[in-house]
Amino acid sequence: MTGARDNGRKALINARLLDPASGLDQTGAILIDQGVIQDFGPQLFNDGLPEGIEVFDCKGHCLAPGLVDMRVQLGEPGEEHKETIHTAGLAAAAGGVTSLVVLPNTEPVMDDVSGIEFVARRAREEKLVKVFTYAALTRRLEGREITEIGLLDEYGARGFTDGTKAVADAQVMRRALAYAKAFDQLIIQHPAEPSLSASGQMNSGELATRLGLSGQHPLAEVMMIERDLRLVEMTGSRYHVAHVSTAESVAVIRRAKARGLPVTCDTAPHYFTLNEHGVGDYRTFAKVSPPLRAESDRAAIAEAVADGTIDAIASDHCPQDQDSKRLPFAAAEAGIVGLETLLALSLAPVHRGDATLLGVLAQLTHRPADILRLPVGRLKAGLPADLLLFDLEESWRIDSSRFRSKSKNTPFDNHPVQGRVLRTIVDGRVIFQAE
Repeated sequence: MTGARDNGRKALINARLLDPASGLDQTGAILIDQGVIQDFGPQLFNDGLPEGIEVFDCKGHCLAPGLVDMRVQLGEPGEEHKETIHTAGLAAAAGGVTSLVVLPNTEPVMDDVSGIEFVARRAREEKLVKVFTYAALTRRLEGREITEIGLLDEYGARGFTDGTKAVADAQVMRRALAYAKAFDQLIIQHPAEPSLSASGQMNSGELATRLGLSGQHPLAEVMMIERDLRLVEMTGSRYHVAHVSTAESVAVIRRAKARGLPVTCDTAPHYFTLNEHGVGDYRTFAKVSPPLRAESDRAAIAEAVADGTIDAIASDHCPQDQDSKRLPFAAAEAGIVGLETLLALSLAPVHRGDATLLGVLAQLTHRPADILRLPVGRLKAGLPADLLLFDLEESWRIDSSRFRSKSKNTPFDNHPVQGRVLRTIVDGRVIFQAE
């Protein structure tokens, strides 16, 4: 069930309160007033509930800040047949995502104020999840001319990126980092050295050779990261590596953090859940960019999630219609949908005992919010009541036919998972409730 409801005074009681930012993990309650968290904690309502308040019993289930997804592609504007702000909002709500940040590779490209204003207006009209935007780092994503970073920052851009394209020119990237530093803005890079990765259809190696597909070497990723880190040293600007997929990339980022460089990174669930064998017999639904890697890389990404080297887990939601996917592997578009499976897939390391619940939730809530300077992702009095209620233990199988997303391109159809979203709340309004 979806839709907006009254945002008056209400209490959520008998919940397992989880706040990764403060380390809270206790049974308690939350009081919401006019869409804002008024109070919360284990002692709340010990003296009884106030009269005239709407009460919801959480029955011991987990109540946490809503998820903050920092990497989402939309089809609107330009490719509404793949996804719209409305369908993405429904999908996000069903996945427990209350805030998402969209990439600028739309049609037209979001490289000016009008693009950012359009998405913001449409999100307000839909009244579902909160939608923030990145702006293009270079005009038309061509990698040559830097956009108006200062102006776009003023109009709400949360960071600057060329989306699914790497900025190949070192001088352009150096200049962009220097300008971004002046506004304390974030540069996000798709880490793939273009001359080494442009023709690669999957991870290079024995499997690619056996399938007769061109390979993309893991070093194409780490070489771009290493180059950019040198530029970060020169400029001191904040720099974020998107969808990290290789062991060597993790090692380089870990060393950079140890040296005190202002670098952060994210990955997506498919990079610590699947390896290159997910491609199987030319399964285009497992074609992603960067590609699924070797098992040793998958294990290294999972370890980096567990130890916190990876700052955030993002869905890397990339909707593609059937006409874009049901093609020969080399011709098919890359990308999978991920909004509705983000929580369940991210909880897998917790259920295996490889990661802590608060640690994984931190990578889904306050850590991406902190990177993007968003006032969300925490249980804190005075902040918006953006909340997620979920059953940590419920087992189920992913069924793409039930996705709210307009596109169904996922390699996880029929994949067993554990942990289900029960209710999603934005500004005190219930926008999703499990049937």
